[in-house]
Amino acid sequence: MGNVRPETVKRIAHELIRRYPDRFSSDFAENKKVVLSLTNIPSTKLRNRIAGYITRLVALSHQE
Repeated sequence: MGNVRPETVKRIAHELIRRYPDRFSSDFAENKKVVLSLTNIPSTKLRNRIAGYITRLVALSHQE
């Protein structure tokens, strides 16, 4: 079974990847810093979920 992520996390992550495709990598720690610099999300938990989802998307796109 897969992970269930809220639509908010997916929407923000896809928008960030669409706007800044070259800023993200498959490194979670680096993506956390990038999400922090590009957004003003006050919740650390939400920021980490977005960064984790972006990391997964980038890693999957590199496998193909």
